[in-house]
Amino acid sequence: MRGMRPDWDIFCNVIDNYGDIGIAWRLARALKQADAGTVRLWVDDLYAFRRIWPEIDPHADRQHSAGVEIRAWHTPFAPAEPARRVIEAFGCALPENYLEAMAAQTPPPVWVNLEYLSAESWVATHHGLPSPHPRLPLTRFFFFPGYTPDTGGLPMERDYATRRAAFDAEAWRRALALPPAGAGDIRVSLFAYENPALPALLDAWAGGGEPVTCLVPEGRVLPQLAGWLGTSPLAPGAQHVRGSLRLVVLPFTDQDRYDHLLWACDLNFVRGEDSCVRAQWAGRPMVWQAYPQDAGAHWQKLEALLALYGRDLPMPASEAVADLWRVWNGTPEAPSAGRAWSAWRAARPAIEAHAAVWPVTLAKAGTLADALADFAESRLK
Repeated sequence: MRGMRPDWDIFCNVIDNYGDIGIAWRLARALKQADAGTVRLWVDDLYAFRRIWPEIDPHADRQHSAGVEIRAWHTPFAPAEPARRVIEAFGCALPENYLEAMAAQTPPPVWVNLEYLSAESWVATHHGLPSPHPRLPLTRFFFFPGYTPDTGGLPMERDYATRRAAFDAEAWRRALALPPAGAGDIRVSLFAYENPALPALLDAWAGGGEPVTCLVPEGRVLPQLAGWLGTSPLAPGAQHVRGSLRLVVLPFTDQDRYDHLLWACDLNFVRGEDSCVRAQWAGRPMVWQAYPQDAGAHWQKLEALLALYGRDLPMPASEAVADLWRVWNGTPEAPSAGRAWSAWRAARPAIEAHAAVWPVTLAKAGTLADALADFAESRLK
């Protein structure tokens, strides 16, 4: 019978945008679902965590949800026995006294630095590389999620396909009191950072001949939408119609309900890492907004994913997808928003067919939880 020492410790420093905690929480749940052992998640901002998982009590130092033990990560860090496998999410820097406790164990825990996801070719060559600690007898391994079997795979829960198959889009729409979809209506979800390209895209939707219903979860983009509408601050429940465009503001959503939004829409605008992966698993057309970096450094990540995602798309559907993604990310070679949207609409059947089968290609890379479990097990022997 196992003692109190957990099998997994995951450390997450919440920086912004909920992406770090979103991925760490998905991973913790997936490890538990995969029967990989007991999981303990250390989080330094439980208020942010509660936004994506309402069960969380932001005042509790210790609590459980979905079979995972959740601990508040305080500074200074109270002594704790390290787990057999330790995940440092996105280089968050483990507490010094925890590192010393790791070094005192024989054998020491498997220590993994979980890196950010990228489709760039260098990821496979850096995946799994060791990095000895400069002072302690510990080795940290760099673990890269990715889109190919020679990387760490992608976040995915074992019950995802079952939940997806059981989803009732019409019941979901009725529960949110959304207007029924009209003939030819395109339902779009918009989860975005502030974006200079947004007004031109809204103009294209409003001025086009095809009705568009844009569902916007409460978040950072609402002030920009209010500015375009020339109205007061937007709140959940607000609806505005301009030309062919209907804008509907939804409440901030937790992780599982965000999947429902993706499944219910014809096109999903997503941002960062977590929502990008979820949109791909959803099997719906998508437009990705890479996290903006100085001097357009994020455009290289954009082009790498475009090359992979569009590889099996026929022309001109591949060009239509690339143009709309480039418009949304402000790349220098992007066409106008109106032109890109018209081309996307014309190529929509081919784009939808590709998106529907894309998850089969993704599955070949394996899942992040399984890859981590295999990697750690091979180093514990």
